[in-house]
Amino acid sequence: MLRILIKYMKFKLLFFLLAVFFLSACGTAGKATKSAKKVSSIEDVITYHNKATPNFNTLAARVQVVYEDEKKSQSITASLRMEKDKIIWIKASILGITLAKVLITPDRVQYYESISGSYFDGDFTLLSEVLGTDIDFEKAQNILLGQSVFALNARSYNVKLLQARYKILPKQQQAEFIVSLFLNQENFKVHSESVAQPSKNRLLTVNYGEYQEIDGSFFPSEIKINASENEDKTRIELNYKKIDLNVSINFPFDIPNGYEEIQLR
Repeated sequence: MLRILIKYMKFKLLFFLLAVFFLSACGTAGKATKSAKKVSSIEDVITYHNKATPNFNTLAARVQVVYEDEKKSQSITASLRMEKDKIIWIKASILGITLAKVLITPDRVQYYESISGSYFDGDFTLLSEVLGTDIDFEKAQNILLGQSVFALNARSYNVKLLQARYKILPKQQQAEFIVSLFLNQENFKVHSESVAQPSKNRLLTVNYGEYQEIDGSFFPSEIKINASENEDKTRIELNYKKIDLNVSINFPFDIPNGYEEIQLR
């Protein structure tokens, strides 16, 4: 699977990283039952959405990842460890064999894949230049916690209630990137969000499953990512098996000797 992901690295790396970023947005507690709040102003919606950010120090989880494109479908098991605001660590494996590891910090992204013997080691500035869109650790963290990847403010966005979802759109869409965001009315977490890049015929949509409450915070139980560029289509589905909050964890990561560096420029 990971070899397929690096076939078209400049585009596919985005979706691999997005999949990684989503890995920590998981939970295994009971379904949330808090009553819905009905608000009408964009200021109130943004305030409640910001307050819905999960509160924890560390997170450890296991997740089943299903990857599918036109040529192949495969399922792998991933381990996720996270220290909020500091580190995201992922190990992907099949039958106990490590396929890849990822280490993401506020100023660095590192990744290596065992099958191809390749690695990436760079910063978010390089990724932003290559991908053509701004990406950083804070945005990645917002995605994985079920928070908006878009920087919401009342001056730039409008909101309306539509079928128990708050539909949030920019007052003026950019020509290069067309975005949309839907928040759940009952918990103000992201229901779905999308980014379209018409000039390059790209579309990325992310849909969250039901949210669950763990230690007073909301986490999704399932995430579905669909990405397309021209005729290439990719689907990534994440199903979470276990999550532990505020546990003692470490983040082992060393790029093996002899691996070939992935050149994105």
